[in-house]
Amino acid sequence: MALTLEQYVLDFLDTRGLPWPAMPKVDPPKAKPHLSPLPVKAVLWNVYGTLLAVPTGELQFQAALDFVTDAALDKTIKEFKMWQSMSRKPGAPSAYMKELYRKAYDILKLTGGGEVAAEKVWEDIVNKLIKNEYAFDATTYGPIGEYVRKIAYFYHASIQGTGCYPGAAEALRVVADSGRRQGLLADGQCFTAPQLLRGLRAQDAGFDLNAVMPADLRIVSVEHRVRKPSADLFDAAVAALAKRGVTPAETLHVGSSIARDIVPAKRAGMRTALFAGDKASLVATPEQMKEAATRPDVLLTELTQIAEVLA
Repeated sequence: MALTLEQYVLDFLDTRGLPWPAMPKVDPPKAKPHLSPLPVKAVLWNVYGTLLAVPTGELQFQAALDFVTDAALDKTIKEFKMWQSMSRKPGAPSAYMKELYRKAYDILKLTGGGEVAAEKVWEDIVNKLIKNEYAFDATTYGPIGEYVRKIAYFYHASIQGTGCYPGAAEALRVVADSGRRQGLLADGQCFTAPQLLRGLRAQDAGFDLNAVMPADLRIVSVEHRVRKPSADLFDAAVAALAKRGVTPAETLHVGSSIARDIVPAKRAGMRTALFAGDKASLVATPEQMKEAATRPDVLLTELTQIAEVLA
């Protein structure tokens, strides 16, 4: 039976001892927490830059430095044995693959709405390679739709090291143990949930994401073809919670950006918490922290402080 994406991320890859970029060093800003109990029945978390530390604070399709992208593409070519079906143009294999990648990405960006599905970029590339007699192990990886999801994770994990912020697993458990609903409201890809779980299990080996966060409350941008701060994404979260009897006023959204997280959440009628735990992901100005339209209800400098907000 073919590996699921979660099995591929957590079991198959992590048992092979492959080198991965390290989680970025967390650099806390000078900030004081502002905590007060909020009467909420649900908590929706942003992922990248809030639960998961990642370089630049956001998921990237290409690294800021070309040599990092080139190395990741070379690693991907070798891992999935693509070279024999690639063009023999002069230059490094990564240069040709980068050309394929950029073309596929640009087309999807123009035609796919506000969000590009990472696996669709690789599906375009793999379909081109198949025309040149490329084949893959469907027994292990599954059909092409599942195969390209695994390639997407491998490539993205190769350009950006990730790891959960201190206390992430404990914070999610606190919310779950309080009996409140819990989910995600985030820009993300098909591999975001497994990537998050990988980070959580580094803190708590027995962590079960499904036990604390049902799949229907994981509102991720790629599934809705829009990115934050689009109201459509927040409307989807409101609708999902409504099915469970929770109103926007009873919902707390935790994020690290005033513009992308706090403002649209407030417009949707939610309570808000700004996570100010890392300079790389925190996007907030002193002016925004003062204005009523942009000021969050609470300010967290550590994720475990969520316990005081839910008290």
